[in-house]
Amino acid sequence: MEGDFILVITVFVLALFVGFELITKVPPTLHTPLMSGSNAISGIAIIGALLAAGAEKTNLASVLGVVAVALATVNVVGGFLVTNRMLKMFRSKKERDA
Repeated sequence: MEGDFILVITVFVLALFVGFELITKVPPTLHTPLMSGSNAISGIAIIGALLAAGAEKTNLASVLGVVAVALATVNVVGGFLVTNRMLKMFRSKKERDA
């Protein structure tokens, strides 16, 4: 149990460093594709939340799973809407009107 906790904390700290380095090194023109990629990762969170909600081990786990599904869905849908809006800004006016 204690070894698992240390492993989880180690992975969390490494993810913090990698995330910080990734965000600071990416130029602003690549933020939109990066955001789209992070939306795909949120899809993985939805799958995990669905598994947690459907496990029915405890009522608390089911409730937390349903809340996680709702929040991850908002994140995915909102992220794709923002990405779509940003990509429309790069199209010519002729393409936007058609």
